[in-house]
Amino acid sequence: MTDNLAISDDKTSSQQIINEFVVRFANTNGTGSASANNMFAKAISRMGIPVSAKNIFPSNIQGMPTWYEVRISQKNYLGRRGGKAEMIVAMNAQSLNDDINTVKTGGYILYDSSRALSDNQIRSDINYLGMPISNICLKEYRDPRQRQLFKNVIYVGALAALLCMDFALLKALVRDQFKGKEKLITPNIYALELGYQYANEHFICPLAIKVESRDLIDNRILVDGNTAVGLGAVYGGATVVGWYPITPSTSVIEKFSSYCHRLRIDPASGKKNYAIIQVEDELAAIGVAIGAGWNGARAFTATSGPGVSLMTEFLGLAYFTEVPMVLVNVQRSGPSTGMPTRTQQSDILACAYASHGDTKQILLFPHSPTECFDFSAQAFDIAEQLQTPVIIMSDLDLGMNEHLSEAFSWQDDKRYDQGKVLTAEQLDEVEVFGRYLDVDDDGICYRTLPGTHPEKGAFFNRGTSRNRFAGYTEKSADYVDNMERLTKKFNSAIKFLPEPEIQQGKKTAPLALIYFGTSSHPIAEAIDQLQEQGLATDTLRIKAFPFHQQIEQFIDEHCLKNKQVFVIEQNRDAQMKSLLVNELQIDPNKLTSILNFDGLPITSDFIVQTVLAQLASPQLNKKVG
Repeated sequence: MTDNLAISDDKTSSQQIINEFVVRFANTNGTGSASANNMFAKAISRMGIPVSAKNIFPSNIQGMPTWYEVRISQKNYLGRRGGKAEMIVAMNAQSLNDDINTVKTGGYILYDSSRALSDNQIRSDINYLGMPISNICLKEYRDPRQRQLFKNVIYVGALAALLCMDFALLKALVRDQFKGKEKLITPNIYALELGYQYANEHFICPLAIKVESRDLIDNRILVDGNTAVGLGAVYGGATVVGWYPITPSTSVIEKFSSYCHRLRIDPASGKKNYAIIQVEDELAAIGVAIGAGWNGARAFTATSGPGVSLMTEFLGLAYFTEVPMVLVNVQRSGPSTGMPTRTQQSDILACAYASHGDTKQILLFPHSPTECFDFSAQAFDIAEQLQTPVIIMSDLDLGMNEHLSEAFSWQDDKRYDQGKVLTAEQLDEVEVFGRYLDVDDDGICYRTLPGTHPEKGAFFNRGTSRNRFAGYTEKSADYVDNMERLTKKFNSAIKFLPEPEIQQGKKTAPLALIYFGTSSHPIAEAIDQLQEQGLATDTLRIKAFPFHQQIEQFIDEHCLKNKQVFVIEQNRDAQMKSLLVNELQIDPNKLTSILNFDGLPITSDFIVQTVLAQLASPQLNKKVG
């Protein structure tokens, strides 16, 4: 066995690495490490350095290995880098061997040396920073729970010394984090100081990798997508939620509830101006949202893939009866239970065509917490303007990880758009009301809300076929008339939806990348890497379905000039490519897929390597030549 190893001969190059490296924390699930690791990431951000954090955790409650990757990048590369890390904080004996192997050559491993390493755990090409954290905690704390919790804070303090972090800023962050719980401030700062002092006394500080304060954050904030969706729903006017908990969407409702508790309590009476109904299953959850939407409330529910599977019958009902509601789908790896705590973009086709029969749903694809806020607020307007469900297609990476994102903004004079809702006065002027009369020839009919008028405007809402006056019928002509109108309405939806984001030079680049959602995070880095290979790139980010005309034009323009068009997505079956081919009637040979479905966020290296491999493929050259 090898005793405590402290750094003596730094195996890194003589050149320092500043503000451009990865720190990966290896912990045990359920030990309270997430809070300390998050504090580390926030401290880097407050030093003005762009940072990206990924929490990779198991689906059980506790006891299994978990990792937290913090990418520090003054180049603003905020996608997951993948590969080996410059620094590993190894606090889990169960995964220690694997963690040692993931240290980059010349990198560092900070480990708990209360237990000595074995000879086979020693690599000659990395630096070992042995710190007896468990023994320190045994000496300092009597309570076993405190020993575990403060162990995490101690190694953050050590990192502050090792990486030359602003220690005063870190202490200020503790004070902010425990504001209102003052009794916790002093012991947490003391734990930070224990680690900081030990590192300064036993190691060469700072290391060859370190951070230096910059001013590169601007007005950006660190926030997760689920928090942003919850707040966006409040600002979007949502008042009713039907809810059944499921990973990774549960915190959407929790955040919505916490914000409503602050913002939706009547100051005079103290009564809540909202209703959150936790029900027995996903079908009941969407049923609550549909019922509230029919009654005039802005309502939503949140779920993930397995919940969408159960909700499809009611999604078809809302589509066919034309009831507005919003569904937030925080996607995870499937099918079935799949990997509940891993990310994917694998529900695209299931949601686009949710329910049996000829059904098409409105989809929004946010790529950042800012868009989660904007799109969730906007979704309620879109749902009411189109009288149909709107599905927000988030995913676990976006929903549960904190991202550096533009600060949210809101116009205080904004007014909600309920679309074509007839008032009592307007009904007085209507001779005959027909719920499914398309008087404007855009597929969108006028609706009424219950109780609007004592005599006019009532209709029977049904999932069976009906005529223009909501009367039951099984006449083929009436059914065809209704279905064709729904198609017209779906096509009319484009004018209400966000347009794609296109980055294109004056000349058409030899490569084109189409992407959406969290696949956008590594794109900037991938473009730079491809440029280093002499390959210029045009890009298009899809924000919504149905597809805007610009998407088809972008594809046609590049394909006509024999350029390669790649569709980047995080699923096995190329679902977005299939949707593009099906809806735009595109020759599938014009599109080449880049598919990542291992449950981890896609990286720029993966994109670039796949592009280069495809370009070298004789099949691709023949296809586009």
